[in-house]
Amino acid sequence: KSINLITNEDIIRYNNDYILKNKLSSSYQNQVVNAVKLYFKTIQETKIEVEKIHRPKRAKALPNVLSKEEVKKILDAHSNLKHKAMLSMIYSCGLRRSELLNLKFSDIDSKRNIVIIRQSKGKKDRITPLSAKILDLLRRYYKEYSPKTYLFEGQEKNTQYSARSLEEVL
Repeated sequence: KSINLITNEDIIRYNNDYILKNKLSSSYQNQVVNAVKLYFKTIQETKIEVEKIHRPKRAKALPNVLSKEEVKKILDAHSNLKHKAMLSMIYSCGLRRSELLNLKFSDIDSKRNIVIIRQSKGKKDRITPLSAKILDLLRRYYKEYSPKTYLFEGQEKNTQYSARSLEEVL
């Protein structure tokens, strides 16, 4: 069929007879709908009514949550103070890997017991609470390692701890 003759019904039929019938993934289905919409809007300069095309909802699976005992085993598995401090910060403050690795000492406010996470996901700043136990652990860590730039530095001073190394620690 000529592209000029394609209608909204043709796209709906393709969606029902090919994508849904063959049980292709919802992300593939959405990708096709978006590609068709973009093509007709920019190249053909005609409007396809995408709202009439069935779009599946994404599956929402529950996250795997560790028990208190499992978390305790992970945190107690390391004798290295730096590793213990890093994992404890991730768990207690709810940090992402990149957020932890980008932390500087100025981001820890020990008077108000908070951690300031700067320019995180979505280029947003946020604040998380810092427990007294973690603050004590960070003080012991600082006395032993005395980092200069980042809160957690690599083997060379003033260099950021590597994301891969943190993965290996966990």
